Amino acid sequence: MRDSRETFPRRAFVAGYPIKHSRSPLIHGYWLRELGLEGDYEKVAVEPEHFGRFIEDLRQQKSAYCGGNVTIPHKEAACQLADHVDPLAEELGAANTLWLDEGKVFATNTDGIGFVSNLDAEHRGWDQAERAVVLGAGGASRAILQSLRDRGISEIHVVNRTVDRARELVDRFGAPLHAHGMEALDGLLDGAGLFVNTSSLGMDGAEAPRLAFDKMKSNALVTDIVYVPLVTPFLAQAQEVGLATVDGLGMLLHQAVPGFEKWFGKRPKVTPELRQLVLNDIGAHA
Repeated sequence: MRDSRETFPRRAFVAGYPIKHSRSPLIHGYWLRELGLEGDYEKVAVEPEHFGRFIEDLRQQKSAYCGGNVTIPHKEAACQLADHVDPLAEELGAANTLWLDEGKVFATNTDGIGFVSNLDAEHRGWDQAERAVVLGAGGASRAILQSLRDRGISEIHVVNRTVDRARELVDRFGAPLHAHGMEALDGLLDGAGLFVNTSSLGMDGAEAPRLAFDKMKSNALVTDIVYVPLVTPFLAQAQEVGLATVDGLGMLLHQAVPGFEKWFGKRPKVTPELRQLVLNDIGAHA
C-alpha cells in the first residue's frame, strides 16, 4: 500500500467488459503528455462477477489507482457500490467516473456534461431551442435527457420504438418530458429547434430512416451521439436541408475532462489536435 500519493505518479483506469476498444487511454494519455504530468491511465477488463472486488480493492488502495472511469456493463453497479454518489449519478442510477478521497469511493456521471459541453463549444445558443426531440430511450439517453432538462429546455419529447421505455424516462425525469412512439416523430420535428439521436440507428453503416428535418426551424440544430461514422445518416440528411449539425465525437472528448481533473489535478482542454488523434485511431481501425 502506498504511504503517500505525492511520491508516486497517479494512476487511473477505465474498467469494462469488454474493454479493448476503449479510446479513453488515448485521450487521457494525450493530456498527460500535453500537460507534462507523470501518471498513467489504463484499460482494465473486469468481468461483472469481479467488479465488487475491484471496487473494494480501489477503496482499500490495494490497486494503487486514485480513481477511474467505468463503462458497460458496470455503470449501475458503480453507482450502487460507491460510498458517496452525487445527485447527477444518483438520479441516473449510473456512474461513469470514480475517485478516491480519504478511503471513500466517490461517484458521478459526466456523460451529460460531455454532451452539453460539446454543443456549447460547437454551436453556442443551441439551448435557446424551445422544443427538443430525442430519438431513443436506451441507457445512453438518460444523461442527455437529464442535461437537457437541467439546461432549461422547456419541451422535451422522447421518441422510441417501444413507448413504454420512453414512458419510464418520463417518469424518471418528470416535466418537461413527453413520451411517443416512432409514428409521432415527423410531426414532432415540425417547428422543433433541436434533434438528438441517442439510438444506434446509423451506427457502423446501419440503416437509418429518412426524417422530416426540413420541417424543423431554420436555425435548428441536429446532433448525434454516434461518432462512427462521424457524419451519420441523420447528420447528412440535416445538412442536405441546410441545418446546422454537431457530431458525437466531441461528447466523448468533453465527458473525459472532469475525471482527468479529479485524478491528475489539472483541467485539460479539448483541442483540434486531440480530436484529430482520435479520428486517426478510428480510421486505423475501420
